[in-house]
Amino acid sequence: MTIRPLRFGIWALVHGSRAAYQDPEEPYDASWERNRDLVLAAEALGYDSTLIAQHTINPHQEDLDQLEAWSAAAALAALTSRIEIIAAIKPYLYHPVVLAKLALGIENISRGRFAINLVNAWNRPELDRAGIGFAEHDARYAYGREWITVVSRLMQGERLTYKGEHFDVRDYVLRPASLYRPRPLIYVGGESEPARALVADHGDVWFINGQPLEDVAGLIADVAARPRAGAPLRFGLSAFVITRETHAEAQAAYERLLDLSNKDAPIKAIQKQNTDPKVVMMKTMQKSARVGSNGGTAAGLVGSYGEVAAGIRAFHAAGIELFMLQFQPFEAEMERFAQEIIPRVHAASPTKMREARLAVRPE
Repeated sequence: MTIRPLRFGIWALVHGSRAAYQDPEEPYDASWERNRDLVLAAEALGYDSTLIAQHTINPHQEDLDQLEAWSAAAALAALTSRIEIIAAIKPYLYHPVVLAKLALGIENISRGRFAINLVNAWNRPELDRAGIGFAEHDARYAYGREWITVVSRLMQGERLTYKGEHFDVRDYVLRPASLYRPRPLIYVGGESEPARALVADHGDVWFINGQPLEDVAGLIADVAARPRAGAPLRFGLSAFVITRETHAEAQAAYERLLDLSNKDAPIKAIQKQNTDPKVVMMKTMQKSARVGSNGGTAAGLVGSYGEVAAGIRAFHAAGIELFMLQFQPFEAEMERFAQEIIPRVHAASPTKMREARLAVRPE
């Protein structure tokens, strides 16, 4: 397996804090202004990517604010100059022709820095209350497979006629196609068997939720061994980072956030009630105590500067190309990571990881 140059990204704060909502060091703020400033700061600090999760209503508590992903992605595309912008998408919310057109528009606004992250939904009320309906787990993936087939071919500029179970597209072509590369990148999330099959067939990058190195290595080995057309699949990992000069200081910071997160138990109960029990992400997240979403600190990146840098290098050696990171308080810890961890990782790498910025394109 080819080890690609390493990249670092951040989760946009589309529904506020990632670890704990009752943290006096980070009051709840999911505003456009905060997210704009956060991504601009990340770009200035040298981060390579940002992921904007898609929810129409807040998945934790419906009266909390929630940033809209695709309008924010378009605005960020115009305001930034280098950072990759990834917008998540739940196929049931957009017809594939409409979504492909939106994606190509943001691709060209960003001058070839846009990507979509296909997520086949886990939050039942988001679809049910809109009258769309929340299909069974495997049926959602079957729909998503057909949906991404249409989107991918239209994003490549193909004149498409397609007849399937869900879509009937006739002699459709979108212009302009990407002016900078064959099409935007396609990231895919999910770890169930249908998700693995989908990413092997249609994805450029597989997003894996935070979990121990040995588990991540097993997931990579399974999907990397599957036959696929085109370039080898690439891999990303979600992780919540807590790092300090010493291991003891990092552990104390972790315990603080864990205690605060326990105060969010009523919100977590709502999330569990609204979640499809077949979603593998939620099963993974329940294996042990952790801080953060999408696996969070389960990836083990809690420790001294040297320990966290070593952990990142170990994941990279296992095949992880992109780390999509969470912090709290986000702005301060994002800056700490850029100053203390990224230089340590790069200094120890013989492959000059900063060349990664040149690799953000399908092959």
